[in-house]
Amino acid sequence: MHGEPASIVVSRRVGKGRRAIALDRPVERGAELAVPRSDLAELEDGTYYVSDLVGLVVREEGGDALGTVNDVLPAPANDALELDTGLLLPLVGECVLEIDLESRTLLVARGFRGDG
Repeated sequence: MHGEPASIVVSRRVGKGRRAIALDRPVERGAELAVPRSDLAELEDGTYYVSDLVGLVVREEGGDALGTVNDVLPAPANDALELDTGLLLPLVGECVLEIDLESRTLLVARGFRGDG
């Protein structure tokens, strides 16, 4: 049933800010759900959807390219940027200095890649 519309009939918090939903029809567990961008809520300045960050080129202060954002992984203390190089970077202000969606880049502070 790929690409067939479904409606959310129940939505509730289940812990750590996550949501559980029930749809108006059966859907295979693990199926990818998509929402049109136009239906998403407007975000406050300085907040982003994961889809905004995936694909951004990550540069360290000074210009070294570290890789491209593959995903944002939830973690107990803070979320982490997973790069295509395998590097994980904390998604915190001390690490992420600038996100520029127009130029598709993300600038991070030195000292977070773990190589000293």
